[in-house]
Amino acid sequence: MNSGTSSVEEARIALGKRLRELRLAAGLSGKQLAESLSWTGSKVSKLENGRQTPTSDDITEWTRATDATDHTAGLLATLHNLELQHAEWQRVLKAGMKAHQVALSQVDEQTRFFRGFENTNIPGLIQTPEYARARFAQVVMVHKVPNDINEAVKARMRRQEMLYRPDKRFHFVLTEAALRYRLVSRETMIGQLDRLMAMTAMHNVKLGVIDFTTQYATDPRHGFWVLDDHLVRFESYSAEINLRQPQEIELYTGIFEHLAAIASYGGAARAIIARAMADLAGETGDVGS
Repeated sequence: MNSGTSSVEEARIALGKRLRELRLAAGLSGKQLAESLSWTGSKVSKLENGRQTPTSDDITEWTRATDATDHTAGLLATLHNLELQHAEWQRVLKAGMKAHQVALSQVDEQTRFFRGFENTNIPGLIQTPEYARARFAQVVMVHKVPNDINEAVKARMRRQEMLYRPDKRFHFVLTEAALRYRLVSRETMIGQLDRLMAMTAMHNVKLGVIDFTTQYATDPRHGFWVLDDHLVRFESYSAEINLRQPQEIELYTGIFEHLAAIASYGGAARAIIARAMADLAGETGDVGS
């Protein structure tokens, strides 16, 4: 399950090694290169050891200072691939959360089969507007990005229209914890759980829930998406990770199949959701409402 993160680290380290090779070929010490670029010595060390991702300007300046400008285009292409794989939230969301939802919708259009596993929250594609609003507010708070919550919610709701398209299929697997974590208000969560109840009856949507008593063969470490057979996507606190290597897609597909196999569906899934709803309603004094 560490494949995605390790592959990003490996790509960054490989890029750093290539930069070091260019410095050594130029006969420069790290200190000399740093001084020529008016950088700190620690920046050179971090870039060469893969502890920091270079910017396009960093690479351009590096190849100029090491008299290796013929390598600039290739290194920039490597950086671009790394950025596609490891999309840092501060960069992705700098234009606002709506822009990211629109970018996701472009990938949605090309995808026919969506498989999503979530262990802590409700997937965006089946969120109510109120739940989505609360989650976007948390993004603004954590990442200090532009507050375009209203537009982001509208964009997410537009994305959900594809749930009703007959040419697309969706398989969601949630843990019972995702139904019970207090990420939003009780009232918002009750409304969200009610929506999940309705989702279990949709023709092209398969919704499974893994209850607390289920025995796992592998731990539900983090949520992730498998889009057709060409992309795996998941989120960390700092970035959106996009994996396209066949072995990584095969790994996550196999894990999803295991999680899907131990989930409950139909009436059994509704029973788990109903218990969570009843517990929340009981806390607010609205039992039976």
